[in-house]
Amino acid sequence: MGVEDEWPTREQLLARGRRLELVTLAWNVVGIVVLAFAAVTARSVALAGFGIDSLIEIGASTVVLWELTDVDADRQRHAMGFIGAGFVAMALYLTVQGTVVLVLDFHPGHSLLGIVWTAVTAAAMFLLAAGKARTGSALDNEVLRTEGKITFVDGALATAVLVGLVLNAAARWWWADPAAGYVLVYYAAREARVALTH
Repeated sequence: MGVEDEWPTREQLLARGRRLELVTLAWNVVGIVVLAFAAVTARSVALAGFGIDSLIEIGASTVVLWELTDVDADRQRHAMGFIGAGFVAMALYLTVQGTVVLVLDFHPGHSLLGIVWTAVTAAAMFLLAAGKARTGSALDNEVLRTEGKITFVDGALATAVLVGLVLNAAARWWWADPAAGYVLVYYAAREARVALTH
C-alpha cells in the first residue's frame, strides 16, 4: 500500500466536509429549541441573542452544503457573498444586543440549562471549526475554510455567553456577557470584509 493510498481522495474530503456541515446544522437546530426555552425561563437577552447566532450558523452551513454539491468558481463566489453577509449580520447582532442590554440595565435571571448548553456548544464548535479548517485546506476550498471561521466565532461567542452567565450567577456581574460580546464584533467585521472582497 503506497503513501498516496493513505491520503483521502477529493470525494472523501468533500464527503467529510458535508458531514461536518450536517453536524453543525443539526446541532444548531437543536440549539435554537434549547436556547429559546432557557432564554424565556431566565429572561436572558444573551441566551436569546445566542439563539439568533445559531440561526446565522444554520444559514451558513446550508450555503456550504449547497456549494459542496457542485464546486465551481461561480458557486464559490456566490457562497462567499452569503457567508460574508452572515458575518455582517453577526457583527450587527453582537453590537445591537450588547448595547441594548447595557443601556437598559437589563439583569437576567440564572440559567443552569444555559450554562451547560453553552459550555458543551463551545467545545463542539471549536472541534467542528478545526475539522472544517483542515478539510477546507486539504480541498483548497475557501468557502469551507471561511465558514469554519464562522463556526469558530460561534464557539468563541458561546464561551463569552458562558462566562457572562457564570459571572452573573456567581457574582451578579450582569454586564459581563454583553461586554465580552463586543470583543467578537471586530473579528466578525474583519472576516466579513475578507469574504465580501474575495
